[in-house]
Amino acid sequence: DVGLSLSVHLGCSYRSLGVVYTEGGMVEGKNIRLGWSRHMDVFRGIPFADIPGRFEKPKKHPGWDGVMKAMEYKPRCLQLNLIMTDTRGSEDCLYLNIWVPHQGAVASHLPVMVWIYGGAFLFGGSMGANILNNYLYSGQEIADRGNVIVVTLGYRVGTLGFLSTGESDLPGNYGLWDQQAAIAWVHRNIRSFGGDPGNITLFGESAGGASVNFQTLTPHNKGMIRRAISQSGVALCPWGVIKNPRKIAEEVALKVNCPTDSRMAACLKLTDSVQLTLAGTLNLNSSPDNPVVNNLVLSAVVDGDFLPDHPSNLFHNAANIDYIAGVNDMDGHLFTAFDIPSINSMVVDTDVADLKRMLAAYTSDKGIKGMEEAFSVYSADWSTTPDRETVKTTAVDIGTDYIFLVPTQAALYLHAKHATTGRTYSYIWMGADHVDDLQYVFGKPFSTPLGYWPRHRDVSRYMIAYWTNFAKTGDPNQGGSKVPATWPLFTSRDQYLEIHHDMDRSYVHQKMRMRFVKFWTSVLPSLPNATKSE
Repeated sequence: DVGLSLSVHLGCSYRSLGVVYTEGGMVEGKNIRLGWSRHMDVFRGIPFADIPGRFEKPKKHPGWDGVMKAMEYKPRCLQLNLIMTDTRGSEDCLYLNIWVPHQGAVASHLPVMVWIYGGAFLFGGSMGANILNNYLYSGQEIADRGNVIVVTLGYRVGTLGFLSTGESDLPGNYGLWDQQAAIAWVHRNIRSFGGDPGNITLFGESAGGASVNFQTLTPHNKGMIRRAISQSGVALCPWGVIKNPRKIAEEVALKVNCPTDSRMAACLKLTDSVQLTLAGTLNLNSSPDNPVVNNLVLSAVVDGDFLPDHPSNLFHNAANIDYIAGVNDMDGHLFTAFDIPSINSMVVDTDVADLKRMLAAYTSDKGIKGMEEAFSVYSADWSTTPDRETVKTTAVDIGTDYIFLVPTQAALYLHAKHATTGRTYSYIWMGADHVDDLQYVFGKPFSTPLGYWPRHRDVSRYMIAYWTNFAKTGDPNQGGSKVPATWPLFTSRDQYLEIHHDMDRSYVHQKMRMRFVKFWTSVLPSLPNATKSE
């Protein structure tokens, strides 16, 4: 039968979902051939919500007629440019992108990995930075190597995403509601794309890692998230929740000529969106006394709705979610270098006094006693005259511990403590600065091989294996991809995995930086609060 043999022949060479039916209407992506019997459908720019109202929760998209060609990334949400002198992006930005691998047969019932980008809740886009037409957050390598569906989403950032008075007139958390709307859309629609709505893993980095954690803690996602991965950021980070949102709202109001009384919210709602966005800049004139981390002022608020309580009291909501959280061992460097520029100098020594000033800022509510205790913990292993390198490294360690590592350990303890079926895993990435991990997780050493050495491909292969195994089974060691070391559960003696390009089983350790974790989580809080005179 010629017809049969022809269709069998075509079936082997071309696999695609074709036109996909979603709740808003039909969409068609782009089909790419990756190799013999390996194809992928890529959908860019599918709306998951309507154009959002100012300072409002996202609303359902009204839908469309005919077939929407989902071929191009949509603009990122309106935000500052990186040097904060101008804006880019659009208020019409609630779109997501989907990568669907077809290996041997058209995808069905695949695990789904949903990426939430970072950028201090001020910057970022679902496609990431574009280097030589290769987008950082292209899900292609993860989807192809791990045989999982990858989704990336857009959410409002800056003032439009997070400005809040702490009252119902301007409740805040709009960017988190956008993420939640995208997760719910994936849960409702991903089956049409060959995904398993019962196996959704969130992953994200920095503010995206904290967002992932917030999404597992809010009661609004009950039953939708199976697993989650937080890279260099959790809800408990000192920049995760705004302590005094009203103060920030008033500062923004003054910049855009709005009153700061009862009329403030109404005025802000009518202010030009570009002016509002420019008013939410980050003060980078930092110093050891005014560290940059204290200026990351636009983030989540305890609003009684998305976050009914402080995140530390919501871990029961993640009891059946499998969770990986970890940091890079130099995560603090990017931030500490703003505060103490000398740490990047090969020539200039870093003054120990600068280190003390930074510690004083981090421990300010405990006064001079807090700083002295902190300094004695961090200088305990110094010789009487520490060399240049020791002081610089200690400065980075302090930043890493305070901004990322200790809050991440605290989140892991809370997750493990409240877990019922959820498993808990911990890691630290060696020799990596903040954001260094992104290129490896997204497989850049494979998609742009000229920029990397073979050892970079090794670490990228390991990461994608651990991450996608975890998405499939809840165990990073099992799921069809080979891994270099068995990663134990955090709950067995606080064990964690050290990620490195030449890993073997000796890369499993326990009790990460325990002396410092204990200092920040129990010694410091037990000190009396400083009186105003100190």
